[in-house]
Amino acid sequence: MEGVKAITLTGHDDAGVLSLQEVPDPQPGADQLLVEVRAAGVEQADLSRPAAAVPGRELAGVVVGRGAEVTGFVVGDEVYACAEGAYAERVTVPERAAAHKPAGLTFVEAAAIPQDAAAALQALRAAGTGEGDVVLVHGAAGGAGHFAVQIARALGAERVLGTADPADHDFLRELGAEPLDLNGPSGVAYDVAVEFAGAEATAAVLREVRDPVRAISTVNPAIAAAGGRYVEPEPDAADLRWLADLADRGLLRAAVFRELPLAEAEDAHRMLSAGHVRGKVVLTP
Repeated sequence: MEGVKAITLTGHDDAGVLSLQEVPDPQPGADQLLVEVRAAGVEQADLSRPAAAVPGRELAGVVVGRGAEVTGFVVGDEVYACAEGAYAERVTVPERAAAHKPAGLTFVEAAAIPQDAAAALQALRAAGTGEGDVVLVHGAAGGAGHFAVQIARALGAERVLGTADPADHDFLRELGAEPLDLNGPSGVAYDVAVEFAGAEATAAVLREVRDPVRAISTVNPAIAAAGGRYVEPEPDAADLRWLADLADRGLLRAAVFRELPLAEAEDAHRMLSAGHVRGKVVLTP
C-alpha cells in the first residue's frame, strides 16, 4: 500500500533528529475524518517528540475521506482540528476534535489556532473571565499567550496586561494588551492571571492575582497546591467553532512568525526551543 510522508524521529536519545520519512497511509475509523494536511502548527508540547510517534497536534486541511459514523463533514470540506501526528501529509482526525476552517483565514493561519487557542480559551473560562476583569497573561507574545490576550478581550475583560520581551511590546499593543516586562512588578492586582509555560511563570501568576483560585496554569499541576487551578486542555469541536466565529468576526488573528516546509521540522523545533518566537511557527507539506 502506498504510504505518505511524515516527520519521524531518527537516531536515538539526544542524538535523534526529526526527518521526513514514508509511513503507512492512515485509514479513518468509524468516527474519524481523513484529512489532507495543508498546514500543521508547532507548539511547545511537540518538543518532547517521543520516538514512536509522529509529532504535531494541530492542523488545517481538506477532508478526503470519512468514517461511516461521521455526520458533520463531507469530502471536500476545509477543516481545522486537534489531532495526534499532524506533521504528515494525511492524518486521521476524530470528528469531536474538528471544525470547519474559519473562512477568512488561510490554511497556515488556521493551523496555528487549534491547540494553543483552545488552551487559552479553556484557561480563561476556568478563571471565570468576564465583564470588567483585569487580566494578566504571562508570556503574552507566545503561541497560547497571544491568543489569550485576544480571547480575554472578547470575553469582556476591561484591561488585559501581558508580559513579554521589550521587543514584543508593540506587538502586544496591536493585540489590545498593555505590555509589561517579563519579570518586572506591575503594581496591579489582577482579577485573572493565566500562564502556559510552567516553572517561574506559575509563581508569577500566583503572586499577582487577587484570589489564587483565578490563577490558571495549563502545564503545571503543582499550581493547585498553592490554591491555583490546573487546566488540562482538551480537544473540543464546540470550542473550535467558537474560535472560528471569533476569527470570522475579525476578533481573533493568528500571528505566524515563520512558515517552514514540513521537512524542516527540526529547524522549527530548534527555533521554538530557543525562545523569542512571536506567535506561532507553522509547517506546510
